[in-house]
Amino acid sequence: MKPMTLDAVLSDIIGATPVPRTEIVKKLWVYIKKHDLQDSKNKRNINADAKLLKFFGGKKQVSMFELAKFIGNHAK
Repeated sequence: MKPMTLDAVLSDIIGATPVPRTEIVKKLWVYIKKHDLQDSKNKRNINADAKLLKFFGGKKQVSMFELAKFIGNHAK
């Protein structure tokens, strides 16, 4: 896969270098698990911290199935 250019919001979460979409997903999950942001009752939901709140467009909780949409909004 070709590397994608990240905007400032996504770069702040996973780093500034252009990376393939697959690596973006992996790095997001590393960040989510490192900061214990999965909902305790439903692991498919992700609770936003300050950085992810910007990434999620102000939503406090999103489903893991929505991640692709947000990656598309922040990586070209």
